[in-house]
Amino acid sequence: MPGITLTRFLIDQQYQTQAVSSDLRLLVEVVARAIKAISVNVGKGALAGVLGEAGTGNVQGEAQKKLDVIANEILLEANEWGGHLAAMASEEMDDPHAIPHRYPKGEFLLLFDPLDGSSNIDVNVSVGTIFSVLRCPDGVSLPTEKDFLQPGTKQVCAGFAVFGPSTVLVLTLGNGVHAFTLDREMGSFVLTQANIRIPEDTQEFAINMSNMRFWEPPVKRYVDELLAGKTGVRGKDFNMRWVASMVADVYRILQRGGIFMYPRDLKDPKKPGRLRLMYEANPMAFIVEQAGGAASTGRERILDLQPTELHQRVAVVLGSKNEVERVASYHSA
Repeated sequence: MPGITLTRFLIDQQYQTQAVSSDLRLLVEVVARAIKAISVNVGKGALAGVLGEAGTGNVQGEAQKKLDVIANEILLEANEWGGHLAAMASEEMDDPHAIPHRYPKGEFLLLFDPLDGSSNIDVNVSVGTIFSVLRCPDGVSLPTEKDFLQPGTKQVCAGFAVFGPSTVLVLTLGNGVHAFTLDREMGSFVLTQANIRIPEDTQEFAINMSNMRFWEPPVKRYVDELLAGKTGVRGKDFNMRWVASMVADVYRILQRGGIFMYPRDLKDPKKPGRLRLMYEANPMAFIVEQAGGAASTGRERILDLQPTELHQRVAVVLGSKNEVERVASYHSA
């Protein structure tokens, strides 16, 4: 397994298993190159003057970091001219980004969160990039927002990168989950884990405990059981892990199991959740399910949701299958 580059892996998938077309292979390679460029900027940090606020806000009304804007531009510029995309959409932009007329267009739609966990940038904690690929509907030459509004089951590819002590790219093409580590000297992503599987049981959970007073009863019941440990109904102790960077929390779950929760709560009753369906929940749910885990809003499978808007928010409960199913059962009780 060591020594298999991302390019070789994708070519094998194209010719041996027919799991990927030539255009999709090129798309993934371009996204990977953009991720390498983002990794360089993240790694330089204060040396490159990229830390701190950008002085702008995104469509969600959140203050943008300088690296949010830089990462977004890197992904746009890298993917505009390759001929494999019909359009792009970003968490950082109000509307879809059309492919300039001077460039050829392809059959895919790309969605991305250019820098997940950006609140951690200035304190040197892991951040990352999340992306999702859909097919552009037949006969559509100028995609609009409605063309992106496809359920997560329609994804043909999803992935995320973690910029930590090493840069790791996690990828699914719908036939398992694989991890590639960036060899900084060679400049290549190299396969370091194939067919990752999430344990069905766990003793770790990730949730923002500061929101406890706003939780709905099913979530409160579940977490109370975990905190009771060996003396409670679960009969075992649990550890809490919370990085406040979804890519880091999900990567940990892929490595050793666990459950990640950003549930619906009463802090802002108008919002059905905090995380974005199209840029975060759907690609992560696709990856987690491909690794044998489960992903739910607490009430329904995330991948079955029919999106109603590009920047829609949802509740997210994902990770080890048995724990996610337990949380769902409490919501339906």
